[in-house]
Amino acid sequence: MTDATSRDGSRSGSTEQPVGGAKGPDELRRQIEQTRGQLGDTVEELAGKADVKGRAKARAADLKDKAGAMSVQLRSSAAHAGHTVHDKAGRAGHAAHAKAGRAKSAAEPHARPGRARGAVRAGLGHPRVVLAAGAAAGVVVAASLVRRRQHGHC
Repeated sequence: MTDATSRDGSRSGSTEQPVGGAKGPDELRRQIEQTRGQLGDTVEELAGKADVKGRAKARAADLKDKAGAMSVQLRSSAAHAGHTVHDKAGRAGHAAHAKAGRAKSAAEPHARPGRARGAVRAGLGHPRVVLAAGAAAGVVVAASLVRRRQHGHC
């Protein structure tokens, strides 16, 4: 290129420094490295956004972790509910047994125990069945609450 001289005597052309540009080769190298770093970050960000399969896998892993945590929480709630039901059934059984004993002594000697008394005895004889029934009831209640929350009813 040729340098041109304007009327006021200033020169323009390839040797003129751009306004706000590098003041030397070291400054220019620093700016180039900085620009490369910014460009690399931008390219990584765009590649991450374009990686739909990778993002889907990450989302699936996140949801799997959340489901696992929810499962542990539901199991804990169900076990707690089962223990509560078992304890209440035991207390109710003892109370019914005591009440039936008082009623039997007051009634005629051939009085038969009622259906409730038989059910209580069966429950006391099989505590694991009562615990399992309570746990199942707790899981059903917890699942219905989770479902309602997911559908925006709460």
